Amino acid sequence: MLMLDPHLGPQGATPEVHPSEAAALSTAAPDLAPAEVQALVACLYGIDGSVKSLAGERDQNCAVESADGTRYVFKISNPSEPLSLVDFQIAALEHIARTSPSQPVPRVVRTLDGRLRDTVELADGTRTTVRMLSYLEGIQIRETPRTAAQRAAMGKGLAELDLALQGFTHPAATHDLLWNVSAAHRLTVQLDSLVEKPRRALAQSFMTRFTDHVLPRLASLRAQVIHNDYHLYNVLVAPNDQARITGIIDFGDMLHAPLVGEVATAAAFHMTGSADPFEGPAQFVGAYQAVLPLTELEQDVVADLMATRHLITALISEWRALRYPENRAYIMRHNPAAWEALSQMADLSRHDARDRLLTPKRNGTFS
Repeated sequence: MLMLDPHLGPQGATPEVHPSEAAALSTAAPDLAPAEVQALVACLYGIDGSVKSLAGERDQNCAVESADGTRYVFKISNPSEPLSLVDFQIAALEHIARTSPSQPVPRVVRTLDGRLRDTVELADGTRTTVRMLSYLEGIQIRETPRTAAQRAAMGKGLAELDLALQGFTHPAATHDLLWNVSAAHRLTVQLDSLVEKPRRALAQSFMTRFTDHVLPRLASLRAQVIHNDYHLYNVLVAPNDQARITGIIDFGDMLHAPLVGEVATAAAFHMTGSADPFEGPAQFVGAYQAVLPLTELEQDVVADLMATRHLITALISEWRALRYPENRAYIMRHNPAAWEALSQMADLSRHDARDRLLTPKRNGTFS
């Protein structure tokens, strides 16, 4: 199991993690030099292109631009990433390309000998998987002003993606993942690692809300393969029309889980940017439901799960940032907003939070 540094909390508290997931979280991402990546791409794909690093938490991601201006994303998997999970992600993209080709998701680029992925040996002798995807043009939504039209486009876009994924199955789809709001209880041990007592109490209150009101009902919720990471970094829009989605990227947290967890996870990222923290999420969820309505039970727990997403963001990011201080800025990018959102929801009952999330706001008040 994952070994943590002593200063991570009492007894070096470790969440309940499957050994393969623990390895993925504790193994540093590959760090090949641009020249090495360039040589690999030329050998495997016959593309002689320039290489630029892209952000990544577990894998090494690079943008490759060929002489004719065509761009690609070359992914070097974390050596601990099970091959089955790489195949799961590839299969999902292939499924979407066949069944819903209009979806703005990456396409898998085959190697010179027709393979969807390949294996390479790193400098330390470990072997890992590499693959190439098409590069999607656009700018990350996080770099644009938030608007109601943009939130509506995101809600509609996620509902359409979830419809495209309906019926898709894969043996690795039920893998363990801490970034799964329906498995938040596995992080209970991390509560004692929070040094600040007010934050520990705040986190404990939302963990209790999850275990008391959501966990017993999970088996009754619709479930399917979901993207599970549909946020402002992973959705691209056109520079000249920032309410037109041009790309949905990063399928690394995809899994089979309750559908409402997908909606709650995505809605959580819209709490910032407005005077009313529920305005953005309500616009997003309303647009989602116009395409793919939530059931009555899903509506009852969606706000609980939105808070749960903020809870696991806070717990996982603080744990991992201590483990990997060199990547702290990337790991902690959502942490302040998560704590702020939990504070904003702390004084609301779960029913009040639900009603604020599901009721459109008109003329400055909720109807």
